[in-house]
Amino acid sequence: MNLQVRTPTPQILLVEDENKIAEFVTQGLENAGYQVEHVADGVSGLKNIFKKNYDLVLLDLMLPKLNGMELLQQLRQDGNKTPVIILSAKVDLNDRLLGFETGANDYMPKPFFVEELIAKMKVILGRKQYAPPPQTLTASHLTLNLVSRKVLWFEAEAVLSPLEFTLMQYLMQTPGHIYTRQQILKNVWGINFDPETNVVDVCVQRIKRKLSSNASDRYGPIESVRGVGYRVKAEASA
Repeated sequence: MNLQVRTPTPQILLVEDENKIAEFVTQGLENAGYQVEHVADGVSGLKNIFKKNYDLVLLDLMLPKLNGMELLQQLRQDGNKTPVIILSAKVDLNDRLLGFETGANDYMPKPFFVEELIAKMKVILGRKQYAPPPQTLTASHLTLNLVSRKVLWFEAEAVLSPLEFTLMQYLMQTPGHIYTRQQILKNVWGINFDPETNVVDVCVQRIKRKLSSNASDRYGPIESVRGVGYRVKAEASA
């Protein structure tokens, strides 16, 4: 008996306010075997990305409510790494460079052939599908083992609880980047906002205590930024 393994249909979000372009792209992608969801403004696009696990986002820049560049910036600041291809009538070099600097994976100037778009999508989705998952995250003298859930800071090693591990993994996505308490609550605890809770601070202190016994840096790898939030140090200080 021959068993056929079916590859899951890639889930694509199209954020585009021009209906004719949206229909053209949607039809072309669906004919090629993709599943496409379409929204027409930046706020809806951002909400959908945070609610669902898309394989790729196709993003117009000139959108109502929230423009595409602001959407992309918020996405990356929140640690979301969903691949994004910008679709834009802005063709100047500065616009394209800004898109890449903000976190886009590719940039398609309008007008474009849907066949070329699909070719670019296949390259990006292929990287996502076949890239081996990392076993560790590293920032300076800090290493987080994603398999054993152990963290090593200089010579101090500790096993983290599930919440401590999730918090450390979230902060280590972008060493040096400051994550607000609201972002941490939403992405680690699943709480949208609670100004009275101090669970983030308590969890950070537990991690610091676990790593303070023999560590060269007595303050630990997580730095508190007063009035803003926390970050993992990009460079260690002994």
